[in-house]
Amino acid sequence: MDQMLKDSIIARLQKQKGHVGFFYKNLVTGETLGFHEQEQFLAASVIKLPVFMCISKWAEEGKVSMSEKITVTEEDKVPVCGALTLFTGEVEADIRTLCSLMISLSDNTATNVLIRRFGIEAFQQEFLKTGLRGTELNRLLFDAEAGQRGLENKIVPSEMAMLLEQIYRRSFVTGQVSEDVEQTLFLQQINHKICGIIVEEDVAVAHKTGEDEHLSNDVGLVYAKQPFIVCFAGHDISVPDFEDLIRHISAELFAECMK
Repeated sequence: MDQMLKDSIIARLQKQKGHVGFFYKNLVTGETLGFHEQEQFLAASVIKLPVFMCISKWAEEGKVSMSEKITVTEEDKVPVCGALTLFTGEVEADIRTLCSLMISLSDNTATNVLIRRFGIEAFQQEFLKTGLRGTELNRLLFDAEAGQRGLENKIVPSEMAMLLEQIYRRSFVTGQVSEDVEQTLFLQQINHKICGIIVEEDVAVAHKTGEDEHLSNDVGLVYAKQPFIVCFAGHDISVPDFEDLIRHISAELFAECMK
């Protein structure tokens, strides 16, 4: 990568309000660029990526069936993202459907149902086995009481990049499991950040976003001529400013990797 582009990216990240992290890796050349990439950030919905990957691993190991049905009750439903909260009454869905909703529509209800099914501790133990040392699942989504006690879900940009590279290399559990995870990430419907400009090039991007008040994240695998990983995380930020930066840095990296 041109040194001027590297310097420009870091300088713009440094000017951002709040706690900002970034990690880039060219999957052909191995070149990387990072900014606070090994620090912890509030996860928001990006935590759904390692949750989904854990469940996919357990299914391959025979510890759970993706066809297992779970009943989603009115009490399970939480607001904002997703489809399940819009259904009247109880909804029955299998684990694979809940995973698809959790990723493609960032369905918060589906996420909480899956976390309750397996337990927070089981996910946290699996995270550690997978090499996620700073990524933490500490509470359900929209658990205000846990939030008041300081319990937050956390991600580390470099660790999200590690997971995405395993998907790309087809080394996460098996080639088929890796491909299945990637195909689900391709269905992501929230596409205004990493994909905001480069989507015009009709490029495939396997990614997961996260949003909350004064928080915006997006981590993804971009299939340019030279495929690359890019991970953004930020909290206590100006969301419009940071998301504009995400779009432009992603487009610049894409242009660089199309040479």
